[in-house]
Amino acid sequence: MATATPTPSPNPNALKFELDTTLPATLSFSSAADAAAHPFAAAVFAVEGVVSIFGVNDFVTVTRQVGAAWEPIIAAVQAAAADHL
Repeated sequence: MATATPTPSPNPNALKFELDTTLPATLSFSSAADAAAHPFAAAVFAVEGVVSIFGVNDFVTVTRQVGAAWEPIIAAVQAAAADHL
C-alpha cells in the first residue's frame, strides 16, 4: 500500500506525486487505451481530465487537460497508489 504526496511542478497543468515506494519500471502513458493493461495507470485515467502519466523511481507526474479540476485527479492517484503500487 503506497502513498502518493502531490507536489507542484513548473507546469501548472502537471503535478508530481512523491511515492513512498520505488516503481519496478518506468511508466509512460499518453492515453487511457495505452494504460488499459496497467492497473495503476488505468485507474488514474478513469478520471476525467487526465492527459498523461509518467513515472520513474519514486515519483509519478500526472498532466491534466487545461481547466480540469485537480481534486478528483489527486484523489484518484492516491487511491490507485494505495491499491496498485
